[in-house]
Amino acid sequence: MHVSPPETLFEQDFGLIADLIHAHAVERPLQPALIDEQRSVSYGELDQLLDRVAVALQRERVASGEAVAICAASSVDYAVVFLGAVRVGVAIAPLSPSATPESLVTMLTDSGAKILFLDESVATVLATVKLPSGLQLVRLDRAPGVRSLDTWLAPAGVPVPVTIEPDAPFNIIYSSGTTGTPKGIVQSHGMRWAHVRRASSFGYDRDAVTICSTPLYSNTTLVSFLPAIAGGGASVLMARFEAGKFLELSQRHKVTHAMLVPVQYQRLLDRADFDRFDLSSYRMKFCTSAPFSAALKADILRRWPGGLIEYYGMTEGGGTCMLMAHLFPDKLHTVGQPVPGHDIRLIDEQGRELPPGQIGEVVGRSSAMMTGYFNQPGKTAEAEWYDAAGNRFIRTGDVGRFDAEGFLTLMDRRKDMIISGGFNIYPSDLEAVLLQHPAVRDGAVVGVPSKEWGETPVAFVVLRPDATASADEIKQWTNERLGKTQRLAAVRLAAELPRNAIGKVLKRELRDRYPAA
Repeated sequence: MHVSPPETLFEQDFGLIADLIHAHAVERPLQPALIDEQRSVSYGELDQLLDRVAVALQRERVASGEAVAICAASSVDYAVVFLGAVRVGVAIAPLSPSATPESLVTMLTDSGAKILFLDESVATVLATVKLPSGLQLVRLDRAPGVRSLDTWLAPAGVPVPVTIEPDAPFNIIYSSGTTGTPKGIVQSHGMRWAHVRRASSFGYDRDAVTICSTPLYSNTTLVSFLPAIAGGGASVLMARFEAGKFLELSQRHKVTHAMLVPVQYQRLLDRADFDRFDLSSYRMKFCTSAPFSAALKADILRRWPGGLIEYYGMTEGGGTCMLMAHLFPDKLHTVGQPVPGHDIRLIDEQGRELPPGQIGEVVGRSSAMMTGYFNQPGKTAEAEWYDAAGNRFIRTGDVGRFDAEGFLTLMDRRKDMIISGGFNIYPSDLEAVLLQHPAVRDGAVVGVPSKEWGETPVAFVVLRPDATASADEIKQWTNERLGKTQRLAAVRLAAELPRNAIGKVLKRELRDRYPAA
């Protein structure tokens, strides 16, 4: 059977990532594909494993368009199950191991998953709750007395062919749940194809080595992992991030690409031995998912070889902005410009489009957009905005402003904006000043209730090692550099800021913490 080369497949307006993997396996079967701490598999081995997963799913009567779930630390087996499912049109619902047992049950029920692939730590957590009826459990670790992936996999074989349309579900990613019940974000095969084609221009080729140090259940990781595997390069999977290990793996495997969140970059650059590692193999580094300070971007450009690209977008899709920081060092305070083919606009509270220069909510439209929130048409409608021509956009909930060159500066999440005495206060403005204090390693500002002003800003601060500044000293120093309407009402010292697995500060937890403080 003739197999088109990967380059020909990439020219198609729509194709399947699974077909690219097969093409790489035919062309270079011994090329390393996946590497974790225990093992490495080549493209030839990976292609066969994906078929075995696909055949097993068809044996279990999981139909194309239905879902299975996976909840475990990143590993070769995790990636094999994920990619094997989508090969036959089965949607993957990757769930966070850090979610509560009750939340995991909610997501399993909502997705309708027939099988849950999990590891020992997740099995221990779920032992305390009642699972959905009929749910099969398959363990990715090889513990005695449990049904493991090894015994579940089908023997070598070829799955029954299925037709996968562009709008067919590729995965269902559940929101972090920091603002309520997690919502299942359905991303299609067409959306994923658009992602990998766009990323192919950043050097994700057969000789690339990508390190994945954020969890595979996160879209942050998938927008780097999927282009890497689609391009035919190797992916190094870390079960958990540890700065020293990351640097050692980067040097050992001559890593060329990495997607990191800002707190990871900070922890790496804070290491006394950072500059001793050979990182000269890096071609490109990426960042997304959380506010990325201009000072940190500048430090990375100065000390870490290769380019630096910041993506601004949402798991839901819509519009994406991109800042090529190495090409625009004078725009590090922005998240860049809309990528080609992406339409990003600003709207006011009434949903009216705003002209350039004004501050408004960011909405975006592109070929990479979620189908909707799974089983939640009302929530889907809330996330949509339509222009005068009837074109569908996705609302971000972020507030921003375009400059004269079309670079977008983000002010804050709309829900995090503080209205104090009738004035709009953007926490990011206060945080930018706060983080300039020499004793401050990390900080976040939230609005808390105030009888006098309605809301008032309070800062939570993590000090640098050996720093001795007091909360009052930091408050006074910061307020001297802020406008009269912006001043902090209080500063609270903390050992660490609460963050989710991809580095976002959980501001709701900080607001809840303030009355107790």
